[in-house]
Amino acid sequence: MVQQTLVLIKPDGLTKSLTGNILTRLSESKLEIIAAKIVKVSRELAAEHYKHLQDKPFFDELIQFIQGEFHGRKKVMAMVYWGEDAIKRVRTLAGATNPEEADPTSIRGAYGRITSKGVYENVIHASSNGEEAEREIKLWFAPDDIIMDIYPTKNATCPQHQCRVWA
Repeated sequence: MVQQTLVLIKPDGLTKSLTGNILTRLSESKLEIIAAKIVKVSRELAAEHYKHLQDKPFFDELIQFIQGEFHGRKKVMAMVYWGEDAIKRVRTLAGATNPEEADPTSIRGAYGRITSKGVYENVIHASSNGEEAEREIKLWFAPDDIIMDIYPTKNATCPQHQCRVWA
């Protein structure tokens, strides 16, 4: 089944100059990048991205982490990968969320760590399933940021000009 998935290289991955290494590993998936950008993550974007974890005691740390508060790199590289079984293929390459449980040959196993404060520095985010992928992609990208029409769109009047928005 052809799918799309959101991939984020988190601030810890950018701080450690792992972008090239991570992209090389992701290229093993033989998937196509159909959108990419560097994003300064607002608190609103971070909170919406992690809203399913808002009741967890570590929620505020997650928000600070993705905003780059712990690493001095207040940016994330956001990408949409597209192709056959994209979600499973990317998640396999990414490895387990906990870097200590991740296969050492996975991205998180090779480059992640748990800090002395217990924070998971796992360098990458990958959508967990199709529903989450759609929610996350629509959160991080506008329709015209993506080179393929992967979800239905509609025309809308935006302030000052006409633009496409998610239907």
